[in-house]
Amino acid sequence: MKQAQILIVIILLFSTITLGCIEEEQKQIATIDETTGELAPSATENPQSLHVYCGAGMRKPMDEIGLIFEEKYGISVNYNYAGSNTLLSQMELTQKGDIYMPGATYYFDVAREKGFTDHEQLIAYHVPVIEVPIGNPANITSLDDLAKPGVTVILGDAKAAAIGKIGNKILEKNGIYEDVEKNIIARSATANELVVYISMNQADASIIWEDMVVNCEKIEIVAIPYEQNIIKIIPIGTLTFSKKNDAAKTFVDFVASSEGKTIFEKHGFTTYPNEKYEN
Repeated sequence: MKQAQILIVIILLFSTITLGCIEEEQKQIATIDETTGELAPSATENPQSLHVYCGAGMRKPMDEIGLIFEEKYGISVNYNYAGSNTLLSQMELTQKGDIYMPGATYYFDVAREKGFTDHEQLIAYHVPVIEVPIGNPANITSLDDLAKPGVTVILGDAKAAAIGKIGNKILEKNGIYEDVEKNIIARSATANELVVYISMNQADASIIWEDMVVNCEKIEIVAIPYEQNIIKIIPIGTLTFSKKNDAAKTFVDFVASSEGKTIFEKHGFTTYPNEKYEN
């Protein structure tokens, strides 16, 4: 009970917590010339902005890309960061927005089947790893250790976040889901929350995207062997109900450009394509 109360407090305070491995969202302002339909880097009239539904795990590189895009094209980028499936539900409900960037191609495939997307690019790989608090107090060295009696585990919510769905599949693939499920004390709606929980020693381990914790001083990484893992690709694409098609396509292509991918690499991602993960 005490541990559950602590988790509730953490959730309530989540928006005010600042960690070295999680950055604050940055707001941006810019414009586009709707008269000609052309993108104007120095445009000063007809203020516009792009609305991007983006998986929370890509926040660091996408915040930086948004600022650079605004400087280059004069178009602001407003992000809605949340779990990939949560964003998909929001898009379906509102039928508004310009761009969708989930944490795995599965969600983009669903969006495409619903007729929500058109122009698409592949950006980087999402590589799951086991994250543990600094010092690894439970001595976690493998996936099997997550199933040991007494070990506490926090995973993503499979109904909200891509990392939750993938985490479940990895455990199922290795035949340990039922045993690990007995040790799960909480599920989180976003990958960012998993980083907070483990950083604050609220559990012994979690499954997270490698790029989110590669430079985090409060977390250690336990690699998952390639044959036991499930590697995902991060897509991005324009939405069919966008009223700013040219600007949205330009942004998608900018994220997929060498400049955009260099920013992803800076933040610990392996960009697409890569021979290591080509299969």
